[in-house]
Amino acid sequence: MPIKNRFAEMLPEITAWRQDFHAHPEILFDCHRTAGIVADKLRTFGCDEIVEGIGRTGVVGVIRGKATGSGRVVGLRADMDALPIHEATGAPHASKEAGKMHACGHDGHTAMLLGAAKYLAETRNFDGTVVVIFQPAEEGGGGGDEMCKDGMMARFGIQEVYGMHNWPGNPVGEFAIREGAFFAATDQFEIAVEGRGGHAAKPHHCIDTTVVAAHLVVALQTIVSRNVDPTQEAVVSVTSFVTESQAFNVIPQHVTLRGTIRTLSPETRELAEQRLKAIAEHTAAAFDATARVDFRRGYPVMINSDTETDHAREAARRVAGSCASAPLVMGGEDFAYMLQERPGAYILIGNGDTADVHHPKYDFNDAAIPAGCSFWVELAEQRLAAS
Repeated sequence: MPIKNRFAEMLPEITAWRQDFHAHPEILFDCHRTAGIVADKLRTFGCDEIVEGIGRTGVVGVIRGKATGSGRVVGLRADMDALPIHEATGAPHASKEAGKMHACGHDGHTAMLLGAAKYLAETRNFDGTVVVIFQPAEEGGGGGDEMCKDGMMARFGIQEVYGMHNWPGNPVGEFAIREGAFFAATDQFEIAVEGRGGHAAKPHHCIDTTVVAAHLVVALQTIVSRNVDPTQEAVVSVTSFVTESQAFNVIPQHVTLRGTIRTLSPETRELAEQRLKAIAEHTAAAFDATARVDFRRGYPVMINSDTETDHAREAARRVAGSCASAPLVMGGEDFAYMLQERPGAYILIGNGDTADVHHPKYDFNDAAIPAGCSFWVELAEQRLAAS
């Protein structure tokens, strides 16, 4: 099944939805306008059931096939939220909300799944049920986790679940996927170092927190270079180094370090957390200072199930003719929470030669819409084919 002609016909309509979402971005769980439009469109399409307010502002639509005797239920998920970035695209549909923009393409994800929902509600050429999932707060808010905690999987009987993300640099409309660990666990840390402040001319009367923190920045790199198995992936980044004094002649009493750890297995994640705390506390103690560590667990490792990855890869091949092997990604993705609840897979669709995601000049490539919509429909009809 190549790209469906129906989506070529619908492209202007779906593009208009996408560009409207782009012009009116919403952050985290504050997706009321977007969710309202999504729910209204699902009603217009004739979905059998529409439920709002799951995961605070998430929307779920249920589409039953011409037959439902198989009892199979497949979930398809898109994210709706934007980022706190000042847009610099200069596009006619640029953000009308200062300091907010769709810099990750969630506007395109939402529009493509809406297009697929419209088609599936029109045709219903499958045996079973498709559940379309529109979630808020992917960008750091854990909206996928909130939807799962609201009982979404059990409530709608979802048996397997799939997600999709655009990928700048890959050819428009072409797909890439990998089985197993795909996107990293994303954890944050804050280290509060306390010594003894004083005059810069009398360092022997002080416990210099700047020196302690500088040693910490270097020592923390040994987590990856000397503690993590070299065949495993991990990244430790200290991204902020803040002293309480900006004066030239003051040794500060306190210094705060902040950063992130990215890992691709639960075991490496545990090891990195343990070593970070031990290195911080003992390095500080070596200088007669103290270090208090606040470790904040973020999204877990996103792990594609083998069987469902094969299903998604086959659907992509039917649409685009091929499906590439995707690289490991050290960024986070809260679809991981849904994959902890049900088997499933996450796939990338090419966005062409555009600015990277999270960049002020990024824009979703509307030329990818027909392929994205066709993928969703092919996957649904393939997984729910009449026996």
